[in-house]
This record gives sequence, C-alpha cells and structure tokens, in this order.
Amino acid sequence: MQKRIIRPIVICIFSNQNSILVAEGFDSVKGDYFYRPIGGGMEFGESSADALVREITEEINQEITNLSYLGAVENFFTFNGDTGHEIVMVYDAQFVDQTIYHIESFEGIEDDGEKINLFWKPLSDFVEGRLRLVPEALMTLIQQK
Repeated sequence: MQKRIIRPIVICIFSNQNSILVAEGFDSVKGDYFYRPIGGGMEFGESSADALVREITEEINQEITNLSYLGAVENFFTFNGDTGHEIVMVYDAQFVDQTIYHIESFEGIEDDGEKINLFWKPLSDFVEGRLRLVPEALMTLIQQK
C-alpha cells in the first residue's frame, strides 16, 4: 500500500441467492479477519468497468457480463498499522460460467502472486455483525440494489 496516495479501485458484488462472493483478509496488527468483494486497482486511462473485467480475469480467470454500476464509496481505513484512503467504484455483475455459483470456496491470485481465499458468504452474516465487510459503507449500496 502506497502511503499518502488516494487509490482508485473497483469491486464487484457477485450475488448467489442470499450470499455474496468475498475474499478473506486478515489484519495481523489488529488480529482481525475481514471480507471484501473482489476487484482491484484502476490503471491510468482505464475505465472502472474495464478495470473490473481485467481484475476478475487476472484474479480468478473468469469472464463477467451484465455489469451494472451501483455507486462509489470513500474508504478511510487502517490495515496492518498503515492508514489508507480509497475511492471505491462498486458494480454488480454476473459470471458467464455458471458453475462458479456452485463452488462454495476457491482460490484466486493477486497481481503480486499472493493467493486469496474466496467464499460465498451469506449477506446476513454481514448485516448481523458475525463477519466484517469492508469498505464499511458498502452495505448501504448492497441493500439499495
């Protein structure tokens, strides 16, 4: 994470019945697990929709369709002791390959080669506070869709 930089990113709310697809993260300083929809950084000159398509292809080798822009959230956070600031473009979309909706959990890969664990988690786990969804303001956009 670059310090003192506002990072533009794009994420997608993939829904599967009453669950959403999220990557599990862990903050070693806080000793805290959190969950975030998949996506990633936008490159200079790249639209948020194009960045989302690229990121999903890079991370899990899947094609997506029916992209729908839900909105943006500003995210101030601390991760592993470092402060971050992001502008998060949020989309809804669907996978072209429908078999992914039947896989409870699987691995993806970040651009730095680090593996990520992905899960279909019930939305109710986030609404009722059993699991923590980030960015914090994301639930408002999800409930409006």
